[in-house]
Amino acid sequence: MNDQFTTKGSDKNHKNLVPGWDKELESAFSAYKGPYLPGRIIARHKTVCDILVPDDVIQAGISGALLKSSKQPVVGDFIVLLDQPETGSRMIVDILPRKTCLTRGAPGSGSDEQILAANIDTIFIVTSAGKDLNLRRLERYLTVVYSSGARPVILLNKIDLADDTSTTVDMIRSITGDVPVVPVSALSKEGMEALDPYLNPDETVALIGSSGVGKSTLLNAFFEESIQKTGAVREDDEKGRHTTTVRQLFLLPNGSIVIDNPGIREIQIGDCAEGIEKTFSDIVQLAQKCKFKDCTHLNEPGCAIQKAVSEGLIPKERLDSYQRLAKELTFQSRRSEIGHKRLEKEKYKGISVAAKKYREFTGKP
Repeated sequence: MNDQFTTKGSDKNHKNLVPGWDKELESAFSAYKGPYLPGRIIARHKTVCDILVPDDVIQAGISGALLKSSKQPVVGDFIVLLDQPETGSRMIVDILPRKTCLTRGAPGSGSDEQILAANIDTIFIVTSAGKDLNLRRLERYLTVVYSSGARPVILLNKIDLADDTSTTVDMIRSITGDVPVVPVSALSKEGMEALDPYLNPDETVALIGSSGVGKSTLLNAFFEESIQKTGAVREDDEKGRHTTTVRQLFLLPNGSIVIDNPGIREIQIGDCAEGIEKTFSDIVQLAQKCKFKDCTHLNEPGCAIQKAVSEGLIPKERLDSYQRLAKELTFQSRRSEIGHKRLEKEKYKGISVAAKKYREFTGKP
């Protein structure tokens, strides 16, 4: 059981509820009659989940039927528990509809998307000033966050490492458009009050970013005490080790909810077409002025994008990033399609083998 999750300091309006519960969830849960209990997953382990239920935090396993299905419970999910107090058994039997879902392409050679967390209102993309700051990586994070349906906010942490904070913020804003960029120092608590508008009761915020950017320190600052372990950062590249190893949901004293994520090493974008369009909205809009509708923005005549690059209106690095992600999206889509076709082939092969065995057993043609 996770002793760090606590409702300490929460007001009575949130103490007896599942944080984030709303009318839509109540309507979905009303279909279950009998010994069922609503809950929200705060941590997932190999075979069990830590679950917040009214007035308590419990552990429960996942039903066999749910394990065999394609939909697996993740942190942030609202779930249905089969509650059998006479046998002391509680089992997760269903997942209630998700309003948002943070996913990324499966690392390595996998074709399926990996779901990181669900039912998130706002996602803090945490980066740090100094050597860790990477605009191309931020574009990847924005692509994934936009596709989740949650609202992105950029947190520029460790502003004490920046020679000129305002210049660094302007540099980030050059690629983020209307996305808020909030400079803070989680260690000294400088600028933390600017995050208050995003930390509202019953709303869920997720922290994502590379290891060493200060996500755990941010969480500790929210609680004003040590909730998550923090680690040292190497001086040569200002990168840190993974101090958060399990994705976890926390309830802040004011009733808002925060999901802390382990540092992400590999940011595969998965099926994030909408995310790319929003992240690179300047390029997408300008592309409408290209002479050819199927312009690749490489060397075609009348390309409005190449013209903007030559005039210094769009940095070449940004166009390269857009083309790289668009190419990756195409590759991911094809890989996923191949994976689904392979599954279908294996499925029908299994049916064919079973049918052959049946014919041999019955002697029927």
